[in-house]
Amino acid sequence: MDYKERVSQEIHSNAACIKGLARQIGEHPELGFAEYKSSALLAQTLEGAGYEIEKPLAGLETAFRATLGEGKPNIALLCEYDALPGIGHGCGHNLIGAASVGAALGLARVIWEIGGQVTVIGAPGEETGGGKTILVQEGVFQGVDGAMMFHPSSENLLMSTTNALDAYEFVFTGRTAHAAGSPEQGINALDGVIQLFNGINALREHLKDTVRIHGIITEGGQAANIVPDRAVAQFYIRAPHRSELDMVTSKIFDAARGAALMTGSQVSWRKFEHSNDNMIPNQVMASVFGANLRALGVTDIEEFQEGKGSSDMGNVSHVVPAIHPYLSIGNDLVGHTTEFAEAALTEDAFQTALLAAEALAHTAIDLLTDPALLGAVKSEYERL
Repeated sequence: MDYKERVSQEIHSNAACIKGLARQIGEHPELGFAEYKSSALLAQTLEGAGYEIEKPLAGLETAFRATLGEGKPNIALLCEYDALPGIGHGCGHNLIGAASVGAALGLARVIWEIGGQVTVIGAPGEETGGGKTILVQEGVFQGVDGAMMFHPSSENLLMSTTNALDAYEFVFTGRTAHAAGSPEQGINALDGVIQLFNGINALREHLKDTVRIHGIITEGGQAANIVPDRAVAQFYIRAPHRSELDMVTSKIFDAARGAALMTGSQVSWRKFEHSNDNMIPNQVMASVFGANLRALGVTDIEEFQEGKGSSDMGNVSHVVPAIHPYLSIGNDLVGHTTEFAEAALTEDAFQTALLAAEALAHTAIDLLTDPALLGAVKSEYERL
């Protein structure tokens, strides 16, 4: 029996455990950086399989690193397990964490024979905080030769780019007054926010179609008859590359200054989440993952799409060769919806998590046992 067969056998012998992880995390959603039960559940499962656990990690209470084996290569499997506010696991992160841990359980059976090292990195706060950004900044990926995870979707897709993202909060301040009795005494901060939205909408005409800007008003006043002295808006700003994003963000700063000048208010801004870099999927590694998927019986696979969303996995791909393939858990699903969260708790979704665990583990074996392949992966990364 070869390594891949033995790993698959081990994964299937742990099927109840892997499905149980996906179900428990899915039924008890926790928001980013507060995934205390989810991260503990994943780390404890790995510890039971012989992995050495480091938790907390990089100053994050719900991040962890689990390692088994020694020396090189060092292949990392990434876990996500945070949920969306008001929706739950509308992006299926319950399946991501379960699949990577499932792959690690399979690899635990053979890693000492193969040589090298498996590292499982628990990365919190992908949805609303950019946990991997912090892990990258803190050097967690130093010494890693390749990083991989899967993401649930409505299709099977080997490679997708993602947009770079900045998340900015704009705070306008003015002066209160009676809205009917002495409006001339007031400075309306909400008008500043509204003019910022108008300025951004005017700007859209002169931006590429690939740019995305979307925002909400989080504070707009306390009562209709009081001129609001404080108003707050938050925006996600996305573009395919960091250089283009920096240019767009600079224009939005100018629009904010103009909105304040027009309304007599004052404006300040800050990042309310960590920025994401664009995802650069490693084509060599992705092709190996695809070959392993096909060997496992999956034939309906799309090779590449230009992505429109963002992920902190993009930051990882700038410091180490990385892949972020997608596997279907059902047709016609739209991410970040309650329907997707419900689909992520079905038997079909749990079977996809098992499939992902096998494909990830088999890809890790290829990288661990084939120096020429790993060399090709690294050469592609170094040409970026």
